Amino acid sequence: MPSVLIPLAPGFEEIEAVTVVDLLRRAAIEVVTAGLAPGPVTASRGTVVVPDAELDTVLEREFDMLVLPGGLPGADHLDRDPRVRELVGRMAESGRYTAAICAAPKVLASAGLLSGRRATAFPGVLERLDLPDVALEAAAVVVDGKVVTSRGPGTAMDFALALIELLADRATREQVEAALQRP
Repeated sequence: MPSVLIPLAPGFEEIEAVTVVDLLRRAAIEVVTAGLAPGPVTASRGTVVVPDAELDTVLEREFDMLVLPGGLPGADHLDRDPRVRELVGRMAESGRYTAAICAAPKVLASAGLLSGRRATAFPGVLERLDLPDVALEAAAVVVDGKVVTSRGPGTAMDFALALIELLADRATREQVEAALQRP
């Protein structure tokens, strides 16, 4: 069974984290949410979430994918956390997936993972950075090799479904999507 780590920082975007957790678990993908500090994490709109673990307790575990939810100031906290930065680099070096949505692709950019790639993010997030070798797109989801980026809260479901297809297969994605009754 594929496994995914989703770090939760204070101020993360609820829709982006919870939608991904929900849909991946519907696909029988193991998801571990990990708080940057002990205890519950308050999201950007005040929702309080109890992570499955504290980040320090799962850092040595091998995951197939790392998913970074956006939201502010959540993405800023992820970007400044040396453990997250190290984890992003380790995932890339080992040929595993890194995925980020909304403001969180800036974490991938800071780690050098977007260099020479196509990517998307919440409008203005990556444009503010000096990234001349990144091909920015306005697509809902951009998959470039083992790096996956997505636009924002409204694309969270598309993002999660794309991740399911990458980690499982198209049939599993279609099965999960059909049960959602999307138009």
